[in-house]
Amino acid sequence: MNHAFLLPRRSLLLAAAAAATLALAGCATKSPSLAEAPPIVFVHGNGDTAALWQTTVWRFESNGWPRERLHAIDVPYPLSRDEDAKPQAGRTSASEHMAYLKAEVDKVLKITGARQVVLVGNSRGGNAIRNYIYNGGGDKTVSHAILGGTPNHGVWAIPGFREGNEFSGTGPFLKALNAPKNAAGDEVSGPVKWLTIRSDNNDKFAQPDGLWIGQKGTATNVTAAGPELKGATNVVIPRIDHRETSYSPAAFEATYRFITGKAPARTEIAAEKSVVLNGKVTGLGVDSADPKTGNFSNNLPLAGAQLEVYATDSATGARTGNPLLRKTVGADGQWGPLVVAPGAPIEFVITAPGYATTHIYRSGFPRSSDLIHLRAERMADADKGAESVVTLTRPRGYLDPARDKMLLDGAVPAGVPAGAGVASAKVKPAGGVRSIAGEFNGERVVGQTWPAAQGHVVMLELSH
Repeated sequence: MNHAFLLPRRSLLLAAAAAATLALAGCATKSPSLAEAPPIVFVHGNGDTAALWQTTVWRFESNGWPRERLHAIDVPYPLSRDEDAKPQAGRTSASEHMAYLKAEVDKVLKITGARQVVLVGNSRGGNAIRNYIYNGGGDKTVSHAILGGTPNHGVWAIPGFREGNEFSGTGPFLKALNAPKNAAGDEVSGPVKWLTIRSDNNDKFAQPDGLWIGQKGTATNVTAAGPELKGATNVVIPRIDHRETSYSPAAFEATYRFITGKAPARTEIAAEKSVVLNGKVTGLGVDSADPKTGNFSNNLPLAGAQLEVYATDSATGARTGNPLLRKTVGADGQWGPLVVAPGAPIEFVITAPGYATTHIYRSGFPRSSDLIHLRAERMADADKGAESVVTLTRPRGYLDPARDKMLLDGAVPAGVPAGAGVASAKVKPAGGVRSIAGEFNGERVVGQTWPAAQGHVVMLELSH
């Protein structure tokens, strides 16, 4: 009798468990509300690109944020002017930067149907965010503003020294933004909620000495606390560098917690079963087609460039077959979409008139992304006599010999200065075409050397 009673009860328990499992599965696929997961607009730093937000976007997605609510802008001519008020070819003023951000926010609001967005900016991106909120109507369209490594009180604050520059703490642009907003002297005001994230002392643009602005031995009148704003929530993360104030797992955790009021379920990136990649091929200078107009990043499409994509061997960097993709880049610069094996290493090859044949090796992609932007490079005159030219580059952070474990071609990279001051290291290996590896804190990128005499350069690009 008891046995007869237990069987249906057990069945009911199993049925209830199955129903709960189905309910959880349904929750996993149901998009959170706009209140739970508002649209986020990411704003990169000076001279940078939307591609730097790739891993941050992945972390938000890995915590259930809908991909269509994560928007990283790509500012055309992303470098600031030497003097903000004077037009300069290939550079943007603070007001132009703000206007571009405003237009992008308007697009996101229209597409998502949201009333407000969250703005997350690194470095100069934070300047545009503050300018938009106080001078562009952003106080009505922004709920949260999160500034990583933004030089809110200047990279320097030296009276009489380059005060027309956007990064001068004593110049008109930052003085206006930092003017007290209330009787308490707060530098921020509601209804926007403000967060700053800074390093304890490892941000190259928040240093008391002018080393990184070419003024070694000169007091900048700026400290490690320069990115903080009175009245904001100010978070300090030990040993992170300037870019890691936005692009590191620790910065993501602080950002997510500030937006949602709770810790993320994970900071590691969850892999997807199917990975689709896309992005933009860009060039250099005022006019991408004219090498005489400069070698600085412009974030503009390199129309007519040829792109090939190969799967590579993780141990040798050698190609494992025919091209996965061969394409002539159109006017929009888009090179994909392309389905790739999750986590498999990839080689991108860009060929365009006026540029070196650029080989970009990546360690693999665990998730889909349309932020895989690729930039063609030009070979420096000093490198043209080398047998091969290989650069290890870390777009989302800097190289710090005192903090990081790194190798390039089996040796600690030469010429990397103490402190987190540079984001790349170069070698000129001999020995013909062969494997070459770059390693950084556990991430390993393997490529092949290519002959510089035939116009090839190699980039070993880190994801983390």
